[in-house]
Parts: sequence; structure tokens; C-alpha cells
Amino acid sequence: MTDYAGIGRKKLREIDGEAGVRVEETLNNVCPDLARYLIEYSFGEIYAREILDNKTKEQAVVAALTAMGTAAPQLKVHIHAALNVGCTPEEIREIIIQMCGYAGFPATLNAMGTLMEV
Repeated sequence: MTDYAGIGRKKLREIDGEAGVRVEETLNNVCPDLARYLIEYSFGEIYAREILDNKTKEQAVVAALTAMGTAAPQLKVHIHAALNVGCTPEEIREIIIQMCGYAGFPATLNAMGTLMEV
């Protein structure tokens, strides 16, 4: 049987460092089931896939969260993660700019504000 929890914790630490550990701890205090879903599914199954490297995965997530326009706290976490896995601030800025044509100016401006906070 695959240990998705173990794989997920390892991947989360690899991508997000100690901040990832804090996310799991915080969720465990509020809703352990949600913490388990995040660790086992998102990181143990999806993020653990090996075709894309961590930098590319984080670039995709930053683009998706920017396009959503309503996920500033999660975007902040993933901007930190993108920096942690090797993205430069300039690359992240360019990803956000690229979303302007697909997500519109409000979502892009919100994401750029989040990048400036980070």
C-alpha cells in the first residue's frame, strides 16, 4: 500500500519548507480531515508526479491562483514556494503579467499586490 501521507509530507517540505509543516499543523488543529486530504492527495499524489519539476509546478499554480483572482492567501503561500524552488521574483512577476489577458486587470493587479507583499 502506498504511503501517500509520507510522500506528501516529504514533497510539501521540499516545496514549501517549514511553512508547509505549519500549514499541516494549523489545519490539524481545525480540521484534521482537510489536513489529510491536502497532504495525501494534493502533495502525496498530485505534486509527487514526476513529469514536471517543482519549479514548473509552482509556476502553474501561481498562474492558476492569479487567474482565480480570489485566492490571495493561497497565492502568497505559493509565491513563497515558487521562490523556494528556484523561481526568481522577475519570473513570478512575468507569470502574473501573462495572466492579464486571460484573467483581466483586477485579478492581475490583486496578484501583483500579493507579490509585492511577499
